[in-house]
Amino acid sequence: MNKLRIGNQTSFSALNPAEPFEYALANGFDAFEWFPDKKENGMGWDTGDISIAMRDNIKNKAAASGMSMSVHVPWDANPLNYRNRGVILENVAFAKEIGAGLVNIHLYTEGGIQTYVEAILPIIEQTKKAGIRLSIENTTITSPDDFNRVFSILLRMKMLGRGWAGMCFDIGHANLSASSMNNYINYIDLVEPYVPIIHIHAHENFGDSDSHLTLFTGPSGQNDSGIRELMQRLKEREFSGSLILEQWPEPRLLLNQARERLYALWNEKEDG
Repeated sequence: MNKLRIGNQTSFSALNPAEPFEYALANGFDAFEWFPDKKENGMGWDTGDISIAMRDNIKNKAAASGMSMSVHVPWDANPLNYRNRGVILENVAFAKEIGAGLVNIHLYTEGGIQTYVEAILPIIEQTKKAGIRLSIENTTITSPDDFNRVFSILLRMKMLGRGWAGMCFDIGHANLSASSMNNYINYIDLVEPYVPIIHIHAHENFGDSDSHLTLFTGPSGQNDSGIRELMQRLKEREFSGSLILEQWPEPRLLLNQARERLYALWNEKEDG
């Protein structure tokens, strides 16, 4: 049976890197994502701030709770820049050390699709060796066709076996895409079935900016039909993975409420 895991993510605004992780453990979330996002003013964190002892502690706590973890590389680590590949591989190593099973990067198209695929091939090889999957996330300027082209090349190269690489579908980014403005369901419908969706980033907006609203506090708070449709699409694609709430909201209880409503919608479709 397909498994949906729901978790939250680190935040530069948290008191320390582990605060959202400890919240997830204390509140029974079964997924969590580490996102190094250190700001110029010193807020946030990067992998250098996490000691070996802390990494072991994270790994042990997650394993004891049955939590699935992922690592989102720094948003500006564009693999088209050779120097950034070292940053990405550093995050792959961090993921392995804490026991994470997936590393997420963004899709960049300014150098061409073929060039991007060639740039990530060494990364896929390293994640495979580490026993980790690689997900590629849609941004506000990448289209469904961009993903269709990337994964058609990877498919021809036989690089998709055992789910080693797939798409991270970012709901909020899709809602701002020129191909699906205010209609992220249209975006996912334009992504070909051969593109494996293996990870979800969940936030919403009103089509005006990438505001990262917690689910059910924006448009879906008044009308949850889009989230219902998304759950159906994911089940049709036999999705089994993590949905990450990309917020550290106030009050924190908004995370718990979003999780419970998501599980209710997921199970409603399953039972119906």
